Amino acid sequence: MSKDININVHHVTRVEGHGNIVVNTRNGKVEKCEWHVPEAPRFFEAMVRGRHYSEVARITSRICGICSVGHTLASVKATEDALGIKVTPQTKKLRTLLKHAENFDSHVLHVLFLVAPDLVGAPSVFPLVPTHGEVVKKALRLKRFGHEFGSIIAGRTTHPTKVIPGGFSELPSAKQLEEVRDKFHKEIIPDINGILELVLSLAGKFPSFDRPTEYMAVASNDEYGMYDGLVQTVMPNGKKEQYKVSDYRKCTNEYVNSRSTAKWTRNKMESYMAGALARFNNNFEQLHPEAMKVAGLLGMKPICNNPYLNSAAQVVEIAHSLHESLRLLDELIKNGIRDEALVKPTKYGEGSSAVEVPRGILFHHYQYDKDYMCLGGDCIIPTNQNHANIQLDFEKLVPELLSANKSEKEMELALEMLVRAYDPCISCSTHYLDVSFVK
Repeated sequence: MSKDININVHHVTRVEGHGNIVVNTRNGKVEKCEWHVPEAPRFFEAMVRGRHYSEVARITSRICGICSVGHTLASVKATEDALGIKVTPQTKKLRTLLKHAENFDSHVLHVLFLVAPDLVGAPSVFPLVPTHGEVVKKALRLKRFGHEFGSIIAGRTTHPTKVIPGGFSELPSAKQLEEVRDKFHKEIIPDINGILELVLSLAGKFPSFDRPTEYMAVASNDEYGMYDGLVQTVMPNGKKEQYKVSDYRKCTNEYVNSRSTAKWTRNKMESYMAGALARFNNNFEQLHPEAMKVAGLLGMKPICNNPYLNSAAQVVEIAHSLHESLRLLDELIKNGIRDEALVKPTKYGEGSSAVEVPRGILFHHYQYDKDYMCLGGDCIIPTNQNHANIQLDFEKLVPELLSANKSEKEMELALEMLVRAYDPCISCSTHYLDVSFVK
């Protein structure tokens, strides 16, 4: 085993945002192992001050170009909680369907374009075009469908226009929903089946790693927690604990870390994980039966403590969102789309919400005055909640890689894959991850 290791990787691709990893080893011992987030704060919480409640979601949807639907839904739900707005069952059903569209869209992008190249030994998706051309075409069709599917409901998937406090500014027609359902059956399910065959053939390529931690997700008796519910955590021993959404600060416990411009979080343990694997570990029993079958084929069951398998959990959720979307579409089409007036505010004050976005549980909180003007906001993003967990993963993984006498290239890839597995949105924009092992 090399006693001193020096790996310096610049501009690691396939992550959103800018983070740094610094690992120093000397004489086979780890001197420094740190996860850094150096990006400047973006101050969205300050931008909503003095804004009318009808404007707030328009602003906060810009926090992320990938999770715009999730931020919009979290924002309108928190506003509705603050203003006493109770939406109709049809609105809730359409929003849940929209949430599945976003999850489907984002997971297809992450698993097939950002993670799959690692599993087949390619530097990006582009070298796969000549070798796996049909798979790439299917992935592109699925990605486009997920985006178009969400846009039918939300006006557009990136920065939605139709989802507003109290309901929708415009509703999709039954004919539009029927067309989506038909496309699911005729085109999307066959493409998904082909993609699943590829993923299952690569399942053994996911690195083996185990670090028990706490997992946090939305949980509900009505669904596999996505759009609505309580906050739930599950410990490595399987013990679960629930919190009211209004008590979100008691379970996130944000704190400042000197290595990060983004706050870190913790609850019962030193860190917790958010994301598809956290949802899988908390809500496994509520997965659609077809998604459970996919989990079985991947050899996954709760409690799974391998963060690399967050990407595999996303594959399970692709199947879940597909079949749950079909169920919701059937119900909406059968009942007919009713033209409904927006529900108006009945009070003013503070309100909170929790929504699952592809990268994990997302919290929004606002306070409004009697004129329905926002006095302030608080947003806790999933990637922020994962920073401490990534740090502790590194602290366990690096010594294991050294003990296993891994080469510099193997260590480099293992650490890059671990970061990518979290599907991080470090600044909700695409920059780079700089990894350097310094002598």
